Amino acid sequence: MQRNLNVKADRPSPEREFEASVLHGLSRRPRAIPAKFLYDAQGSALFDAICELPEYYLTRTEISILRECAPQIAALAGPARQLIEFGSGSSVKTRLLLDSMEKVSAYVPIDISGEHLEATCRRLRGDYPSLTVVPVCADYMELQDLPWVPGTGAPSRLGFFPGSTIGNLEPADARAFLQKARQLLGDEGALVLGADLKKDPGMLHAAYNDSAGVTAAFSLNLLRRMNRELNANFDIDGFEHEAFYNGGAGRIEIYIRSLRPQTVAVAGQRFFFDAGERVHTEYSYKYDLGDIDSLAAQGGFARVRTWTDPDRLFSVHYLVAA
Repeated sequence: MQRNLNVKADRPSPEREFEASVLHGLSRRPRAIPAKFLYDAQGSALFDAICELPEYYLTRTEISILRECAPQIAALAGPARQLIEFGSGSSVKTRLLLDSMEKVSAYVPIDISGEHLEATCRRLRGDYPSLTVVPVCADYMELQDLPWVPGTGAPSRLGFFPGSTIGNLEPADARAFLQKARQLLGDEGALVLGADLKKDPGMLHAAYNDSAGVTAAFSLNLLRRMNRELNANFDIDGFEHEAFYNGGAGRIEIYIRSLRPQTVAVAGQRFFFDAGERVHTEYSYKYDLGDIDSLAAQGGFARVRTWTDPDRLFSVHYLVAA
């Protein structure tokens, strides 16, 4: 019988957390707002649209790799694993693992967007009626434990962190995430990690500055969200999306840039922006295999298998607890 459990981690209300983070981020220098707040319902839908763009090679390349290697991942994982997805989004890639793995004892998607998470779980429950689905609405960096699923015994857990989301974390935070994943997955745990590879800067630039302007709309939706939820008065036409590759740091940097001097009210506070002043929203670090080995070791994992596409644009790694 299917058990449709739903778990929410103890945390401040999303509204209060968003307001506090925005006010803190706009008050500091340089200004920055955490990337996780890009993903409200509209932001999540826009990101799904980004994944379909011709310039954005990451998603389709990772999916093609997973289609090929999912049976090998299933063989490495063995039967009756709990599948734990960190930042589940639409769980499109997860289905490739679910279709290949034998006797998944439970699927535990973790996502900060409760509305998006619920919609995803409804679809999965309809398509996999015998699967126990245990959604956790939380910031996975703040989780102290995973829910106990009745009837599954001592869990053997396979983590899933696709999409090169690891690249959105600064190096210290990426290490902290892997250490947290190591703790949550346990001594018998393993992690399937997607990571974007270093490549031609022109190709990277195009992937984050698409000709249709969807990525720009995704960035600027953060201002629209502040207008909706924090009684802000951002003039969207007064700002632009800016993204470029910093080769020295090995990362894409993404900002919202003010086009003119202007004053904006947010949650009762006023903030002045100079022309050209930027609000940082996201990094996307790129890796080589040496970077992955070093990062995995610092997080308590060891890399045992890697798959890439023929052009070596993207990589999928199987890490085991060390």
